[in-house]
Amino acid sequence: MELSWLSWLYEAVAFVITWIHRGYSTFLNPDSGLAWMLTIITLTVLMRILIFPLFLKQMKSSKKMQELAPKVAELRKRYKNDKQRMNQEVMALYQGAGANPLGGCLPVVAQFPIFISMFTVLQAMANGRAVYGMTEELVRSARAAHIFGAPLPANFFMSDTDILALNAGVVQTKIILAIFVAISSLTTFLTVRQSVTRSMAQMPDNPMAQQQKILMWISPLFAFFSLNFPLGLIMYWVTTNVWTLGQQHWFYSRNPMPEFDAKGNVVPAKPKPGLVAKLRKSTPEEEAPPPPPEPKIIRNQPSRQSRSKRTGSKKS
Repeated sequence: MELSWLSWLYEAVAFVITWIHRGYSTFLNPDSGLAWMLTIITLTVLMRILIFPLFLKQMKSSKKMQELAPKVAELRKRYKNDKQRMNQEVMALYQGAGANPLGGCLPVVAQFPIFISMFTVLQAMANGRAVYGMTEELVRSARAAHIFGAPLPANFFMSDTDILALNAGVVQTKIILAIFVAISSLTTFLTVRQSVTRSMAQMPDNPMAQQQKILMWISPLFAFFSLNFPLGLIMYWVTTNVWTLGQQHWFYSRNPMPEFDAKGNVVPAKPKPGLVAKLRKSTPEEEAPPPPPEPKIIRNQPSRQSRSKRTGSKKS
C-alpha cells in the first residue's frame, strides 16, 4: 500500500537507487545481478550510516539504564506494594540520569519509513512501473537482473508463469528465495539474541525477561513474512541484519557491562580488546622475554677505625 505522505521519500529512495546503479554501471553490466546486488547493499549501508547517530544514542541510553539497574532494583523492592509510586520513582531516576527507556525504539522508528519506501519502490520495479522518477530503462534493467539465477523482482509466491516470463527457472528461483529467507530468519534471530542476552545478563531480575525470551524465539518467524517480498527487498533485510550484528558487537566489545561495588556504585570496567587488537596481539611464543632484573648495587662502606688508630696514639 502506498502512503501519499511518504511520496517524497519514495522519490528520494528511487533517486539514490538510480544514482548508485549508474555508478556501478560504469564498470559492470547494468543488467547483471552483481550490479543490482551491489546497488541494494550500498543503499542499505548508506541508510545505516545515516541513522548511526541514533544507534549511538540508543546504546548510550541503554548503558545508562544498565548502570542504574541496582538502584532500580532497590526501588522496586522498596515500593513493591505501590506500583504507581514505584513507576514514578523509577522514571524520576531515569530522567535525573538522562536515560531514556524508549531510546531503543529510535533506530527502529527511523528504519520503518525507509523500509516502507524500499518495499514500495522495489515492488513498483517488480511490477514494471516506472514511477517516482525512475526511467523505463532502469525498471527494465532491474527486471532483467538475476541473482544466482533468481530474478530480482521475484517472490516465493509468484506464479510459475510470471517467473518463466522473467526468463528464470521456477525450481531454481524458489530454492534461491527460500535460502535468502532462511538467512534472513537466522540473522534476525542472532540480532535479537545478541541484544536480549546482554540485557538479561545485566538485569536477571527484570520482570520483562520472560517476554524478551519469547521475543527472541518468535522473532525469526517474522522473517518468513518476507516470502511475499521481492528478492531485492529480502537482500536489503539480510544486509541490514548483518550490519546490526557487526555494529552491536563493535559497541559491546568497547563498552562491557558495568560492574558494581557493595554500595551499588559503578566500578570502571576495562574494555575488551576488539578483533583488530586480538589479531595484532602476538602469541606467547612470539612475545619478547621479560628483561632480566637489574643487579642490586651493593656499596662497601669503609669500616670505622678506632679512635686510637685515627689519632695515631698507642695504648699504654
